[in-house]
Order: sequence, then C-alpha cells, then structure tokens
Amino acid sequence: MSTEVLRKSSRPGLDRGGADGDSPGGDGDNGRGGAGVFYDPHRFGLWLFLGTLTMMFIGFTSAYMVRRTSPDWAPLRAPGLLWVNTAMLLLSSGTLEAARRRLHGWNVAGVGPWLMATGALGALFVTGQLVAWRVLASRGYFVSSNPHNSFFYMLSGVHGVHLIVGLVWFAVVLTKARRLAYTPGEDGLGMFATYWHFLTGLWVYLLLLLFVF
Repeated sequence: MSTEVLRKSSRPGLDRGGADGDSPGGDGDNGRGGAGVFYDPHRFGLWLFLGTLTMMFIGFTSAYMVRRTSPDWAPLRAPGLLWVNTAMLLLSSGTLEAARRRLHGWNVAGVGPWLMATGALGALFVTGQLVAWRVLASRGYFVSSNPHNSFFYMLSGVHGVHLIVGLVWFAVVLTKARRLAYTPGEDGLGMFATYWHFLTGLWVYLLLLLFVF
C-alpha cells in the first residue's frame, strides 16, 4: 500500500489531468489548465499597421468612386509601362517566396540570390513608376489637370512611399541573411514577406481600380 501511494505522489502531473500533454485533458501548458498561446508583438503590430493601411485605401476608394461620377471627370489612359512595372512587382513576390522556401528547406546558400532578385525587382518597380509619371507629365497629364490624374498620382505615390519603406526593410533582411542570422528550417522571412505581398496585392488592386473597373 505505501509503495502505491509513493508511486502516485511522484507523478502529480498525471493526477491533475496530464500536465505533460500526453494523457487525456493535458494541454502542454505546465498544468495551468489553458492552451498555450504564442503571442508575437511584432507580428501583431504589423497586422495592425496593415489593417490601418487597408482602411485608409478603402477610404480612398470610396472617394474615388464618388468623384468619378462628376461631369468634369476625364478618363486617364494608363501608360504601357505600368503593366510592365506590375509584372516586375508580381515577379518580386515570386522570388521572395523562392527565398523563403530555401530557408525553410535548409538551403541557406540559395537564399541570398533570390533575395537579391526580390530587391532588384522592387527597385526597378519604383524606378518604373517614376518614369511612368514623367511620361504622363510629358503628355500634359499633370496632377491638377483632371480628377482622374489626381487620384492616380496620389494613390500610386502613397503606395510607392510604402514600397520604399519595404526596400529599407529589405536591406535589413538581406544584411541579416548574409550574416546567417536566420535559423534554417524556420520562416525567418515571414513578416517581411507578409508586408511585401500585401503591397503587391494592393498595387494590383489599385491598377484595376484606376484603369479597368
């Protein structure tokens, strides 16, 4: 009888419903009775920022949809360069995903080239947008010429500023990747990829809103 009592008292976790998470009722949270929740304040802050950015562009969209019904509205024809820029930005998201997969697959040497391609394509996109602005200006399409012009310059400009911020972040990511600061097998590029893909999707949406719908 005494041996049985000692055996039971030496395994308190099992008597409380399995604090080690192996027995029924166990949750792997040291027997506190609640499921363990991982909270990343940086990721939460990023999603909060992206949510705010989304609401801002929803406001821009509402203003655009109302303004386009005005009698002084004259459609702006998109320069062909904008479609080339869009293709480069979409391709940059693809190269970033390739870098993520190589990091997750322990191919550390393969991360750098794909990251470099992402940054180069992003820089080309920003440069291409500036060139597109100059092309429109040379044709007489200025900010104050027409409401459609104004919305194009404003929306593409706000998006461009956030993409430049993304390029600054990219420089930090690239430096860390070269220093092997990211753990192979993990998604160390996840937060940056979330931001970059968001901007890619946002630009595609803006392009369709301004020149297709």
